[in-house]
Amino acid sequence: MRLQFTKGHGTGNDFVLFTDADMDVDLTEQRVRALADRHVGVGGDGVIRAALTERHEEGRGQDAEWFMDYRNGDGSIAEMCGNGVRVFAHYLLANGLAQADADGMLPIATRAGLRPVRVLDQGRYEVSMGEFTIAENDTLVTAEGIDVARPALSVDVGNPHRVVALATATELQALDLTRTPGLDPAPDHGANVEFVVPGAVTSGRGSITMRVHERGVGETQSCGTGAVAAAMATRHWIGDDAPDTWLVAVPGGEVEVTASGTEATLSGPAELVFSADIDVE
Repeated sequence: MRLQFTKGHGTGNDFVLFTDADMDVDLTEQRVRALADRHVGVGGDGVIRAALTERHEEGRGQDAEWFMDYRNGDGSIAEMCGNGVRVFAHYLLANGLAQADADGMLPIATRAGLRPVRVLDQGRYEVSMGEFTIAENDTLVTAEGIDVARPALSVDVGNPHRVVALATATELQALDLTRTPGLDPAPDHGANVEFVVPGAVTSGRGSITMRVHERGVGETQSCGTGAVAAAMATRHWIGDDAPDTWLVAVPGGEVEVTASGTEATLSGPAELVFSADIDVE
């Protein structure tokens, strides 16, 4: 199978994107893994197919022309990807597949529901991430590099997250996330795990530093939904005096999360690196 693709990333969270408007490509787990393989494929944390919403059974009924069919690098299906939505919107606009309206808005259909994207300046995009929910529970997280199991806060941003607070940057850097963190109890479909160190609050904006292990991928340079989960967890821990806007530093750069009630927006850059053809067996 000959496939024309584009490589893109948002703060280092990278993706293989291609257009398959009518869902003609049999996108098997094996083909996703082949495309995402960093040694013998293109390489990426995930693969994104651009499909017409009316052609995708999980997109029908959403008020958007295009559906973001997102797969993790291991071939598993994911509900959402905050960095991926920005890169996907950039891909559609750059290839003339869609146009933003007069207010700079472009709606994107996803498995987690409609995600409106606003075009900002200097290659940045803002995504309305929808409602997030926080559940107090007794999840314990173990990971290589921390001595004892740590409690985690469960945050849902259209996909599941477990957020763990650490005390220092040294403790954060000592983590070995080449191994999957342990979750007790383990969610049926897994979860992304964020490790965060809170920083200063300056000019009404909070700051955190984060590393993340994504289910089906491993450690990534960035995670958009993870940034939202980590920021909202930190805001929850602080309480009523917490700011609504947070700068989230990740290994691949920085994104900004803003809460309004129980909904959040995510803003950050999106870049397309190159386009080419590949034969996928």
